Amino acid sequence: MPALSSVPVPYAAYLRVYEPLAAFPDAERAHWTRYAKRESTPTAQDELRRSLADLLPTPPVPVPVHESGDAFVTEIDGVVCVCPWRTRLRGWLALEELTEQLPAALLDAALPPVVRGQAAADYEQWRERNPDARPWIRTAVWQVPVRWFALFSDEERVYEPAGPEAAVLRYRTPMVQARRRVARSLRTLRESADGGLLTDGLVDVGKWLEEFHPRSLVELDYGGLVHALGGAHLEEDRSAADLAAGITALGAGDSDGASAAYARLVERWRTVRDLQFAN
Repeated sequence: MPALSSVPVPYAAYLRVYEPLAAFPDAERAHWTRYAKRESTPTAQDELRRSLADLLPTPPVPVPVHESGDAFVTEIDGVVCVCPWRTRLRGWLALEELTEQLPAALLDAALPPVVRGQAAADYEQWRERNPDARPWIRTAVWQVPVRWFALFSDEERVYEPAGPEAAVLRYRTPMVQARRRVARSLRTLRESADGGLLTDGLVDVGKWLEEFHPRSLVELDYGGLVHALGGAHLEEDRSAADLAAGITALGAGDSDGASAAYARLVERWRTVRDLQFAN
């Protein structure tokens, strides 16, 4: 399938889980088996363009009326794995987060209360029918949450200065490795009594990972952030290595080393978030 547009859409990063076909119920497995045999499948930019297009009508459509039948597809050691988009569920979850983040006046102007109320009612009814549903994709805007880097090692970092639409910066790791790293990081943070918000964030991510097949693949994709960041920034970004160094230093009782690593992370991502408010 060709890209919907050649214009890149910023500025979101993604944490994705690709599950083997065996993890899905029979009917859904049949769908994804056929889907994976397509000559080409949509990209992350295509997915984002489609979601933004729903906000153009009046009134806007914050959550798609119908669930997407699309997914990202990859192959691991000869095993086909898919990451369903599940745009309806992610739309509802994003709407809940937006309600907590934006001032009421701004939120009402962007998404009128009647629109949000209908979306909330639809979500409540859908949840009753799908109590165990969870997204395969987590999204962050204008940042990569620091806790996501705990799932990966620097050796898993892939940086391609020029891809089909832009540079690519991503990490991929087997699910078993991601879970082990989360557990080790949590143990160190709790023993040091210096984890704070990072500990809470890792607990949340760890619970999410437990929902998936143990032979899944976990991917951190800088996505549209690469359009906002220069090549020099991307080339020098070793955030997973910095977080690992900080946690290792904490475990060794080296508070100065931990502080230095954390300072590098904070400064790097503060600079990125500041771009959100630049002209």
